[in-house]
Amino acid sequence: MLTPPDTTALTRFQTGHMVGTLACSLFPNGKEVIFNSDDFDGMAKTTKKWMDEGIEHIYEATFLYEGILVLIDVLKVLPEGVEIYEVKSSSSVKEIYLHDVSIQLYVLKQLGYTVLSSNLVHIDSSYIRADELELEKLFKIVNISDDVNALQADIPNKLKEYEAYLADKENEPDIEIGGHCKKPYECNAKEYCWKTQRNIPDYSVFNIFNLGSKKQVELYEKGIVKIEDIPTDYPMTAIQKQKVQNWKDQTTFIDKEKIQDFIDTLSYPIYHLDFETFQQAVPEWKGISPYQQIPFQYSLHIEHSNGDIEHKEFLGEDGVDPRYELAKKLVEDIPTNVTVLTYNMSFEKGVNSNLAESFPEFSNHLLSINEDIKDLMFPFQKKYYVTPEMQGSYSIKYVLPSLVPEMALAYKNLNGIQNGGDAMNAFPKLSTMNPDEKEATRIALLAYCKLDTLAMVEVLKKLKEI
Repeated sequence: MLTPPDTTALTRFQTGHMVGTLACSLFPNGKEVIFNSDDFDGMAKTTKKWMDEGIEHIYEATFLYEGILVLIDVLKVLPEGVEIYEVKSSSSVKEIYLHDVSIQLYVLKQLGYTVLSSNLVHIDSSYIRADELELEKLFKIVNISDDVNALQADIPNKLKEYEAYLADKENEPDIEIGGHCKKPYECNAKEYCWKTQRNIPDYSVFNIFNLGSKKQVELYEKGIVKIEDIPTDYPMTAIQKQKVQNWKDQTTFIDKEKIQDFIDTLSYPIYHLDFETFQQAVPEWKGISPYQQIPFQYSLHIEHSNGDIEHKEFLGEDGVDPRYELAKKLVEDIPTNVTVLTYNMSFEKGVNSNLAESFPEFSNHLLSINEDIKDLMFPFQKKYYVTPEMQGSYSIKYVLPSLVPEMALAYKNLNGIQNGGDAMNAFPKLSTMNPDEKEATRIALLAYCKLDTLAMVEVLKKLKEI
């Protein structure tokens, strides 16, 4: 019934645990309550014992109240009361975090504790690492006492609602689908509720480009789920109406003149470029900020006017900052004043700009490459080429199988790395792998990235055939 977490979600959980452990260093002289799912009572007793002993900081402080269990990342114990510190690997305060802390505050108050303040500890994305990691600059502590206090009045009503759900052992909760299925996080029961229970098709009113969840839910509540059932007079933008009509008619729309205009902006040789990047919540190397896109790999297919194709590539070594060597090879592989073709050029331009800022010796060349970049996404984004299979999207995920279905199959046949998320998660783990596993993963990374730029070559070829 519940969809298990994918590799991206698991990586996010690991990051959260690592950040939480690191943040404890901001609160020294503490003790950690060891998690034991078989003995929450014991965890709570340990917490109480250490509070009575005057331990200044308690990590994973555990409290139980009328069936409610809360674990507080850091509890600061003072003579006059306690302070709550909730640690998040996010770079901002989010509403869902306020609800997390509000229930912690509620339980402590019900148990008779004086809570002096409630605080959120999160990553400061503006921090730039120097030679050494500076925890007091990496983290930002925000007092959210007013926000969580404002939520206290509604908690008893929420608890009664939850108790009713838990008490009914026969029936599933009667909750309709809607925007809450995706926000603040995608629910791991979404597949069950949408597909199994309600048979929502893969392409439905919930997929219409930029329609907005309010209108999507409005249509759904009227019993309109399939695209073909949307009334012709339903208020939508011109682009949305075009997409809906194309789907209804199952027709392909092609603006040959506009596509040719785009092709005419390209000159040979064409350098098809794709980067792979990863992010670190805690920057490992000098000059990097939290969650900055760190390029570790690129693939380059060079298409010549006579049809010849050559391939160049780079994949960084594990355990070291890959940016300098990548930038050095990139300026060797791509001369200035040539056509550089990407898919979603804002990403590649952003990577190049960051590299130019970090490594002045390559700056002029990298910024010159940016001036030469063209975007293969442009004809699809502008709706010069629209097919029903694209489902209203101009993402390469939908464009490629529509234009070059055999390439989409090639991705499925890749071993180990089949998408950008897989690549992003795999590279940082190379240093933890044994030699055989590491070699297999590097081969898989190279194969995936190479296929990305080969796919661009094939998509452009299809556009030229029109």
